[in-house]
Amino acid sequence: MFEMLSFEFIQRALIASVIIGLVCSIIGVFVILRNLTFIGAGTSHAAFAGVTLGYLINYNPLSFAIVFSLLTVWIVGYLNLKGYLKLDASVGIFYSLTMALAVLFIGLMKVYNAEVYGYLFGSILSVTKGDLAIILILGLAVLSLVYLFFKEFHFITFDEEMAQASGIAAGWLSFLLLTMIALTIVISLKSVGAILVFALIVTPAAAAYQLTFSMIRMFLYSAVIGITASVGGVFLSYWLDLPSGATTVLFVSAMFFLSLIFSPKRGYIS
Repeated sequence: MFEMLSFEFIQRALIASVIIGLVCSIIGVFVILRNLTFIGAGTSHAAFAGVTLGYLINYNPLSFAIVFSLLTVWIVGYLNLKGYLKLDASVGIFYSLTMALAVLFIGLMKVYNAEVYGYLFGSILSVTKGDLAIILILGLAVLSLVYLFFKEFHFITFDEEMAQASGIAAGWLSFLLLTMIALTIVISLKSVGAILVFALIVTPAAAAYQLTFSMIRMFLYSAVIGITASVGGVFLSYWLDLPSGATTVLFVSAMFFLSLIFSPKRGYIS
């Protein structure tokens, strides 16, 4: 076990997994409580479309992933805010549209690019120093925003109409939360891949929801579960020579089912 820690790529993977596990699990609490689970699926596909365009034109793929994911959540949020289209309908449209763009961009590539499929299925063991820097910067930005606007997010999560009547800019905060979800997905692409990325956001928070009636404890439990699953996924994928994304998601899914079985809300434990 300790021999593997001497490798730089393992060290980078572990640092990235801790950051990603923490950020995803914290944002996941708001996602679960505000019923935004479906929007992540569409956003992850948009981010992957940005990645494929970046590789197609030989430019930084994460830059395009950020642009595509932010545009998606902003347009979806605007359509919902103005009442033009319900959130799930607009997400469904962008889900298929951006995936079609990703397939198109891959088809336009003249040569096979294995790195593209790393973003699709996840490859945290291949995280570079540059990737780690982006993960750290965006991760700290998201966590800082959660800290600065925690009371406001808490208010609009449970009673958005009352929050708006109290003078809180609920619409602006909703857009900010969507932006944070998009950035969280971008930093997680290299870890679990576009197909599985949203599982790392939803599942730790869903597991924590089974274990407590307190929102503060839900954040704590979700963070512990998310970090444990992310780090555990790195170790298991290395030892067993398995895909890191799938291993991490299976790990956190197992933790969810355990929390479901032993949930005090189900009366199995006191």
